[in-house]
Amino acid sequence: MSATDAGPALPSYFLCHGGGPWTSMQGPFREQLRGLEAGLMDVPHQLPRRPRAVLVVSAHWVTDDFTVSTAAAPGMVYDYAGFPPEMYQVRYPALGAPALAERAAQLLEGQGWTVRRDAERGMDHGVFTLLQTMYPEADLPVAMMSLRRSFDADEHFRAGQALAALREEGVLLIGSGMSCHERGPGIAVPSAGFDAWLRQQLLEAPPASRRRALAHWASAPYARSVHPHEDHLLPLMVAAGAAEQEPASCIYGERLMGRITVSSYRFGGRKERLRFDDLGTAASGDRP
Repeated sequence: MSATDAGPALPSYFLCHGGGPWTSMQGPFREQLRGLEAGLMDVPHQLPRRPRAVLVVSAHWVTDDFTVSTAAAPGMVYDYAGFPPEMYQVRYPALGAPALAERAAQLLEGQGWTVRRDAERGMDHGVFTLLQTMYPEADLPVAMMSLRRSFDADEHFRAGQALAALREEGVLLIGSGMSCHERGPGIAVPSAGFDAWLRQQLLEAPPASRRRALAHWASAPYARSVHPHEDHLLPLMVAAGAAEQEPASCIYGERLMGRITVSSYRFGGRKERLRFDDLGTAASGDRP
């Protein structure tokens, strides 16, 4: 991975990845996620240039130290249960990006972190569901990075800061999680309340205030109701840190199953004022 690639910096993203291997399913479960699918399909069209590679920070990979995947041909991680047998045969045959993984590791090490290399790690559903939808031809090399088990929000924001240089090198940096990671019957009000707080902090607050708010996200309205554990929110911190001084845009918002309010965000590029139909997928907006 070259540090001298010419071209505009790519934005970073926090993307909701849905549940299980939904991109390979048919029927009612898949239909409930058509809005999410449409939002993901639009992401490549928002970019100022085609990425050279993708780095995904997945909520489904947590290690004691930050760890990067160095496999040249990553396999699959079926980190879900209760699905039909064929859902454990799903493939996404993208090549790995060991040079990108090493570059990311060195950027983090340069800021004092210990970083592990993992040549065996495959793509969990927080990785392959997004990429199956965005790049179905599997023609971009992919590296993954774990969350750190400290679960410290500002530490992950600082990790994003360390990785910011990758955006100018043609790397699409994605934090993969969920803005609400609770599905119980009483989640409608909490998920809407937390989502409103999150949108306000990301879209309206100045950069310094945005960082402080994210560092103290657990004090937000309904925070622990929608995130009993923070693993699915921390990828947002990395994406936000990688573009800390740049505007954020909400690129997808929806009330899943009529009760779970979720949203995805882009950091960098022109700030968009998207219109949502009852929190459905964005109907229109300016492109970067």
